[in-house]
Amino acid sequence: MKTKLNYSERLIDRGAEEFRPVSEEKLRKVEAIIGRARKSRNVNIRISERDLHQLKERSQAEGLPYQTLISSILHKYINHRLVDEEAIRRSIRLLRSQR
Repeated sequence: MKTKLNYSERLIDRGAEEFRPVSEEKLRKVEAIIGRARKSRNVNIRISERDLHQLKERSQAEGLPYQTLISSILHKYINHRLVDEEAIRRSIRLLRSQR
């Protein structure tokens, strides 16, 4: 009996011929990166009911669990990738007025 593969499995199967082994050193580095990314800790915070309600609404619109959204926001903030849209708009207006 032939096993029927789903779409993801078919993609993996097609790519199997292109597999190239990596060195032990590179494998250790990749596994270390994955290990660090998987480590997480539970944190308890107090947040206003209004903010929590808005976070849950936003997470639902984004299609994410609200705790994942909070974690994503914190990650972007500490990596200086959280964008303040209003500050960007003010900067654009300022630049346009200087022309």
